[in-house]
Amino acid sequence: MIIGIPKEIKDNENRVAVIPGSVSELSKNNTVYIEKGAGIGSGISDEDYKEAGAEILDTAKEVWEKSDMIYKVKEPLEEEYQYFREGLILYTYLHLASNEKLAKALVDNKVIGIGYETVQLENKLPLLRPMSEIAGRMAVQEGARYLTSPEGGEGILLQGVPGVRPANVVVVGAGTVGTAATRIAVGMGARVTVLDVNIDALTEITNIFPDKVETLYSNPLNIKEATKNADLVISTVLIPGRKAPQLIKEEYVKEMKEGSVVVDVAIDQGGSTDLTKNRPTSHSNPVFNEYGVVHYAVANIPGAVARTSTYALSNATTRYAKAIADNGLKTACERFPEIISGINTFEGSIAYEPVAEDLEMEYKEINM
Repeated sequence: MIIGIPKEIKDNENRVAVIPGSVSELSKNNTVYIEKGAGIGSGISDEDYKEAGAEILDTAKEVWEKSDMIYKVKEPLEEEYQYFREGLILYTYLHLASNEKLAKALVDNKVIGIGYETVQLENKLPLLRPMSEIAGRMAVQEGARYLTSPEGGEGILLQGVPGVRPANVVVVGAGTVGTAATRIAVGMGARVTVLDVNIDALTEITNIFPDKVETLYSNPLNIKEATKNADLVISTVLIPGRKAPQLIKEEYVKEMKEGSVVVDVAIDQGGSTDLTKNRPTSHSNPVFNEYGVVHYAVANIPGAVARTSTYALSNATTRYAKAIADNGLKTACERFPEIISGINTFEGSIAYEPVAEDLEMEYKEINM
């Protein structure tokens, strides 16, 4: 199979889909084309890729048109839709539940769209996890930054100092992102409250951070009270493949302290607060202010630490890319059935039921 890796074009997206080690694996049985300069933002040169077995092409157009499978990091932007064609395999983050235009473009052009975020193995999301870990860590880092006065925040130090209370950090969701965020917030000395509807998840948080966090069952009353007293709110709620629920209501934000900060890590799935819903920001313009509260809703948070993120993502995704390229999609799905849950569009239809339901589009079960 011919595998193409184009350069990412989303705002300040410096990640790239593959590292040289992955290229050496993929190129044993396949041809690997990489767009010139695709790895520069992650500290990987064209020469590094050549030595690993890839061929460098000058333009994105060449990469897209010559490849059987496009291997990316982020969902295609509208200027890339022109390259869609029947039978093309697109392997990347898709987040279709919040992107109807992309979903329709993939369906209309009969592209086989495989979304990292819906590949499920034993009720886990192995291709989403590494970026969730990074996003959770960075959510606290960015939140601490925007709590400073020059960035429009309250002007408080997250960890406080002797004689002065540390910041009150509220984490909504105790999954991978929430746990990562809690780890950093606790490590920085903040007071941390974690909310979730999963008591087992809250128990695990308590076991990991004994006597360091307060846990609350997630319901509207508890969320309202917790956010009212928060300096930093990190919303991490995720339902695989679906639009994120808006648990942080506008009325709750109105009662928050002036200069407090909300970080919405679920913005890729449409946003998990009333005010960030379908209102993503970018690394170039990362925040907006509503009711005196700073909102951070960057849709590609891990792109800011591209070197770390690229290696973590490539380590996770290469296994399935190689299986598909070496054996074809059908055989790859037989060997790794979890790939099937990643197939969002197939032969002109939506093939992942939660996406079809959220977009009110026709769902058609995959028939290989």
